[in-house]
Amino acid sequence: MNDFTLWFSTGFEHILDLQGYDHICYVIVLSVLFPLSEWRKLLVLITAFTIGHSLILALSTLNIIRIPQKTIEWMIPLTILLTCVFNLSKRNKSLKAISFNYILALFFGLIHGMGFSYLLKSMLGREESIVSPLFSFNLGLEVGQLIIVAVVLLISVFLERFCRVEKKNFVFFVSSAVFGIASVMFLERI
Repeated sequence: MNDFTLWFSTGFEHILDLQGYDHICYVIVLSVLFPLSEWRKLLVLITAFTIGHSLILALSTLNIIRIPQKTIEWMIPLTILLTCVFNLSKRNKSLKAISFNYILALFFGLIHGMGFSYLLKSMLGREESIVSPLFSFNLGLEVGQLIIVAVVLLISVFLERFCRVEKKNFVFFVSSAVFGIASVMFLERI
């Protein structure tokens, strides 16, 4: 297995790992507001999260930024909780009014990236250059996130078209469910 494949699969598995379901929950609540027709805006939002994630992984791996792991561990579910609250407050509004979500995704990507940076640093070991491993890892991460997004969009379309579930009700249900999961995570980590 070459280095690209190794790092790509590590990023891909990182985002889809059911034991690290905090990232899955976050991508779900980022995606749930968007209808299929707005997939381009959603792609930009998910990419903003990945950019934040990538930036902090690089800065942390180079020891430019250090935040205690215990602090990051409770901040991750907090980002999920805040996104759920945002969704619940905006579920009846037009997506044009939700551009602030892009800034949040970028910022929250920084926090989520810091959560993985400690493990990534140990995995990198004595790599001469971190550029290729980080690029490959983040590309795998982005592909994994897009799979989650596709599943959320497909479920949303199915429920709206075939079960006649209103989008605002779907957003309410998913955001409330993830809020409950993230609340437990937050309380366990605090």
